[in-house]
Amino acid sequence: MKTGFLKAGHLPTLFAAFLYFDLSFMVWVILGPLGVQVAQDLGLSPAQKGLMVATPVLAGALLRMVNGVLVDHLKPKLTGTLCQLVVIAGLLAAWHFGIHSFTQVILLGIVLGVAGASFAVALPLASRWYPPEHQGTALGIAGAGNSGTALAALFAPSLALIFGWNNVLGLAAIPLAATLVVYLILAKNSPDCPAPKPLLSYLQVLRMGDAWWFMFFYSVTFGGFVGLASSLTIYFNDQYGLNAVTAGYFTAACVFAGSLVRPLGGAMADRVGGIRTLTMMYMVAAAALIVISFGLPTAWAALAVFVVAMLALGMGNGAVFQLVPQRFRREIGVMTGLVGMTGGIGGFYLASSLGYAKQMFGSYQAGFLVFALLALLALVGLTGIKGRWRTTWGAAVLGARI
Repeated sequence: MKTGFLKAGHLPTLFAAFLYFDLSFMVWVILGPLGVQVAQDLGLSPAQKGLMVATPVLAGALLRMVNGVLVDHLKPKLTGTLCQLVVIAGLLAAWHFGIHSFTQVILLGIVLGVAGASFAVALPLASRWYPPEHQGTALGIAGAGNSGTALAALFAPSLALIFGWNNVLGLAAIPLAATLVVYLILAKNSPDCPAPKPLLSYLQVLRMGDAWWFMFFYSVTFGGFVGLASSLTIYFNDQYGLNAVTAGYFTAACVFAGSLVRPLGGAMADRVGGIRTLTMMYMVAAAALIVISFGLPTAWAALAVFVVAMLALGMGNGAVFQLVPQRFRREIGVMTGLVGMTGGIGGFYLASSLGYAKQMFGSYQAGFLVFALLALLALVGLTGIKGRWRTTWGAAVLGARI
């Protein structure tokens, strides 16, 4: 962590952003850890299981763009408050009326997508308080709210055995409500919030090639992270016969690894540059996914390689968002929405493709191999543009390394 970080911004807001992000992500992926029990009760096929865990990811991805615009018009604090209220209401409705069909599961997944869109609120809320030299660290800390996915994997299967999986949906609303109270007390909008723009002007960034590169890079790092976080409980159950609780523990270990190193990835990017950090992470992630695709002999061996993959993807997430605010400082709200959206789309692709690969080929290999190929393509793309980035906008950034 660079000297002066603790005095550079607003720590209560940074903590509030992390907590809001953390608990939102917990409920965003909760259908994954509950997937074994839900699939048994509703009689779902492998493809339906994949679509069940992928739907909240896709909905969250698309809603991130909406939140990116709302953040600039309503400011981050109000946008986050409204989203949290929608999610709490959706969970309570699902608990009260019950979930009795695949269609109802998909509808719940769409509501849970609002929680996934918290990404486009928490990161601008934190980012606008910090100068360029501390962006990687600040957004790494806020982005460590990814760890909420581990909380879901750790507790949801056990609670489902005790209370039933439908009651877990109601229980999840309790910590969300407590978090909302803390958020309302601690979070504060930065005085550096830009003035709202006409809606069409937000799409101007899509004319810039760099925006598309960032969207692609994050679709691989975050897409890999959230896709695995959503799917691993079902994977360990199907592939190695682990019961729902044990599979949840294995998933939690992988997700904790990936989420807790996101600040490390941001801090490392602040020190050695986001491009260099991201390059290393793509290499490691691609190698790990290729190894996994061949089906390791034991669940413990698979766990070890998945942890390596999640470490690389988690640090890659931090590195991407060390670079984005340097290039798009004034457009950070809409860029967070756009980049976060494509990250979620990557997660939707991975989660759904694993289910379809299993149903079509009897193996998950094809799903893992294609995503490893995407990581290698991102590595090639980053290698091709890094020279231009360093000599154009990177050279104009003061106090930070790219």
